[in-house]
Order: sequence, then structure tokens, then C-alpha cells
Amino acid sequence: MPSSPTTRPVVKRTARAILFDGDQLVLIKRTKPGLAPYWLTPGGGVEDDDATVVAALHREMDEELGAKVAEAVPAFVDTVEHIADDGSHGVKVQYFFACRLASMDLTLRHGPEVEEPDGEYEVVRVPFSRMGIASVGIVPLTLRHYLDANIEGVRGLLGPDLG
Repeated sequence: MPSSPTTRPVVKRTARAILFDGDQLVLIKRTKPGLAPYWLTPGGGVEDDDATVVAALHREMDEELGAKVAEAVPAFVDTVEHIADDGSHGVKVQYFFACRLASMDLTLRHGPEVEEPDGEYEVVRVPFSRMGIASVGIVPLTLRHYLDANIEGVRGLLGPDLG
């Protein structure tokens, strides 16, 4: 979609999974030297050779978790100011999809997070409840607030009666 004078250029897009393993949420605990740990949903940047944002989601699940996911239901979009690697200014749009974990083999992980890690990437599970979400520092904060306010609705996105 072309930008108009009133829109900001999209300089980065990401695809991320609100990933369920039963009643638990699968997250990545990031620990970088000198920073407090934080938790994020698995996923990453949409690359030029990804046919779609959903294709990027599936590629990222394979790279970061050695995982396959069932369903990929759009759940939440977050847009933030961003400076791209080339120095261009605009916004980063993060697409979050509700997904069920179909399979995961951490020995199959590959890609930059595994081959050239910047700190630690630990796969963790937390209960998908208000207490579970509050027990970890999920980023971005907008996602944490969205999940806390919409637990029942997000669960319903993967229900058999949604269509």
C-alpha cells in the first residue's frame, strides 16, 4: 500500500506468534549482557524473499524453535517509531498471530539467534492467565496489556466455532 503524505513509511515488518502449547504460552526469555531479562513472543522480521507475512511467521517458528504451528489467526498489530538498519526513519509494524504449537524440536533451531547469539534465548512456558502474563516482563508493553485485557478473546480465536 503506497504511503500518503499523512502516513509514516513502514521501514520494518515482523511476524510474531502468540503461541499456545495447551493452556500455556510459549515465550522466549531474552537475556542480554548488561540488561534486565525480558520475554517476547517467538518471531521476527519479514524478509524480502518471504511471500507473505504468514510465510515469514512459519519460517521464524522453524528457525527460532524448530517448530511447526497450526493455525495463524491475526490477533494484534503494534506500530512503533523505528529507525531501520539503513538509517531511514519510519515505523515498525509487528503482526501478532494466535497459533497452536503442532510440534517443536529445539535441536532443529537455526538462524542468527542460534548461530550468532547476542545473549541468551531461553524457550519458556507460562500459564495463559492474568497471573502468568504478570509473572514475566512481556514486550512490547502494548502486547502485554492486550493479552491481559483479552485472555478469553485470544483463546476464542483458536476455538472451533470461530469459522
